[in-house]
Amino acid sequence: MRDNAVSSAALQALEAINVPRALGERLVREGRFIDLPAGARVFAPGQACQGWILVLGGCVRVTFTADTGREIVLYRVARGQSCVMTTACLLGEEPYGASGETEAETKALMVPASIVGRLLDDAPEFRRLVFQGFGRRLSEILKTMEDAMFHRVDARLARLLVGKADEHGRIEATQTELAADLGTAREVVSRLLARWAEEGM
Repeated sequence: MRDNAVSSAALQALEAINVPRALGERLVREGRFIDLPAGARVFAPGQACQGWILVLGGCVRVTFTADTGREIVLYRVARGQSCVMTTACLLGEEPYGASGETEAETKALMVPASIVGRLLDDAPEFRRLVFQGFGRRLSEILKTMEDAMFHRVDARLARLLVGKADEHGRIEATQTELAADLGTAREVVSRLLARWAEEGM
């Protein structure tokens, strides 16, 4: 009975993000559901990819850590989105090169790697879902790289703070988290915030 309830809820979640019903029923039948608390590790560098992931609720932050120890947030996977890193690892049969961690309680559907190839071959709707997500995410990563390489850190930090502020203008984030979002050092963020505070901003 509980399995039926889980399947029904998952099917409703898939329909809510515009997955065609027939495909949703197949994904429910062949996939498995993941329910993770905030702060859980989803994948790490060097791990083999276990399957294709579609987030049904919550958020997964995907980060890359350089050999210098500096971390940059590549993107976030929110409700209705798939992870381009996971897709790339599956298609290329390569281990993960980045880390994924939940930022909030997260529910997701995972289609085992052994089934993904078959679905790509005989389910056009699944193929479209996978590659549309891949294309959109790749564009976002290129935009992140463009920002990091060609735009000033102070302007990027200002945009980030405005985007993170709640309706009262409050922001809950550490300087380390802000630096990771921007792909810069914490000291740079600290210096900019201190300068703005001195200027009365």
